[in-house]
Amino acid sequence: MTVTGQHRYAFPLSRSCPFAPPPEYREIREEHGVVKVDLPFGGWAWVVSRHEDVRRVLGDRRFSSNRLHPDFPVIAPGGLSDEKSMIMMDPPEHGHARRAVSGDFTVRRVDKLRPRIQHIVDEHVAGLLAGPKPVDLVLALALPVPSLVICDILGVPHADQDFFQRNTAKFLLRGTPSQERVAAFGAISSYLDELIGTKETNPDEQLLSRQVQRRRTDGGYRRESLVAEALLLLVAGHETTANMIALGTSALLENPDQLAMIVADPAKTPAAVEELLRYLTIVDIAVTRLCVEDSEIGGVTIRAGEGVLVLGHAANRDPAVFDNPDDLDLERGARHHVAFGYGPHQCLGQNLARAELEIVFDTLFRRIPTLELAKPITHETLKNDSAVFGLHELMVTW
Repeated sequence: MTVTGQHRYAFPLSRSCPFAPPPEYREIREEHGVVKVDLPFGGWAWVVSRHEDVRRVLGDRRFSSNRLHPDFPVIAPGGLSDEKSMIMMDPPEHGHARRAVSGDFTVRRVDKLRPRIQHIVDEHVAGLLAGPKPVDLVLALALPVPSLVICDILGVPHADQDFFQRNTAKFLLRGTPSQERVAAFGAISSYLDELIGTKETNPDEQLLSRQVQRRRTDGGYRRESLVAEALLLLVAGHETTANMIALGTSALLENPDQLAMIVADPAKTPAAVEELLRYLTIVDIAVTRLCVEDSEIGGVTIRAGEGVLVLGHAANRDPAVFDNPDDLDLERGARHHVAFGYGPHQCLGQNLARAELEIVFDTLFRRIPTLELAKPITHETLKNDSAVFGLHELMVTW
């Protein structure tokens, strides 16, 4: 991909409000739809911003997910190995890899996990109530709950969660120097390599051990391949939900009339979670693609070899699809949002994330009905420097 000159927008763009996309997104969506932007480390890419166009790109095989391709658009350099995880695969390779683990994240399997998730949430809310005030909800609840849940699923010792949380944060921060990103990625990979090695000889009943056995049965088992998948599941399984818990809690506290509806009727919480996912869209330009065959999107021809950034937050605020899109309406129930992506790469763990968010919000506001912000959210609090948006801290009291 070659540089063709200075373009109107330089990406990534930052949020000035925790609950709204960067203000330039509206202009891009309404005036352009598809437009060229400059990338932070050189080169350029297209951005796609309208709901219809975003779904077309994410569902079209002509747009590749192969991050190892030399022309793939780079938002943050460093931290990739030569071993593909399923997020980097295209069909038919992607479908085979996804099917190998998808059974662990079905609605039925997640429903069986709900009592365990509830137990973890209850313990941490009890810890909040027993501890000092104010407290950082990110450290006390938002991070540990999904971390412990994904540890249980994979078979990762709970004692190691601080290690992978710390290194995941370094890996996801766009401002982390390339060498440090590589080191963080390597530390997690080495840890998982050693962990999977122990499960090869001393298996348990959890996902990683079952994957070892399944892949051995299928033939051609390679530990390196399972390490890549484990890293993806471990990172995605806690970081995204943790940010949604903190940001979603703050959005509910800032909209007490909306919060009152789900407190009065928890049956409305599933629809509320869908609306919070749409409204906040924490995974935005982390969704990138490479065009591998000339295509027309939104009336614009995108050539093979050109990169594409998919603006999920712009799509989820598209007035052509969502009435009054900038309003938080917990009764909207708009499941056609693209917060989990769309198409073959739609988030594998979406059922688990929904369950965790429903349980956290219902439990937190039932047990601490007077919860309130102890400190305003400032620009410094916003994780504009991360591939997954959220809050560095959320100080609360009651």
